[in-house]
Amino acid sequence: MKIEGACLCGKVRYSADAEPAFVGLCHCKDCQKETGTAFNVVVGVPQSALSLLGALNTYRAQGGSGKEVRRRFCPECGSTILSEPDAFLGVAIVRAGTLDDPSWVKPAMEIYCDSAQPWVSLGGERQRFPKMPPARG
Repeated sequence: MKIEGACLCGKVRYSADAEPAFVGLCHCKDCQKETGTAFNVVVGVPQSALSLLGALNTYRAQGGSGKEVRRRFCPECGSTILSEPDAFLGVAIVRAGTLDDPSWVKPAMEIYCDSAQPWVSLGGERQRFPKMPPARG
């Protein structure tokens, strides 16, 4: 699968030739602040398959897992392109809104549902987790 996208101004582009590791919705408070809305729609891709063109700035913070999360964004327009959470080593979490063609995106899970805004009611069949999903072993 070819995944391609860009920031709002187009100075940062990315592509990956890989199947997504996951597609989901995140209701955590950090994602709400990052997006300026109720949740973030994300696509996890293998970091090794991701190619970036253009310079990105990085904002580092502790995520809900207690581990560092690096949010990478365009220094020109401010669009967040992806995050690199240490809780998911080897996975780049691309923002679905930056995809050139997001029509194929079908979230399979929702995380941090304990932080979901009470006025958000999303239909559909998805796994829902109060925080992070349990680790796979």
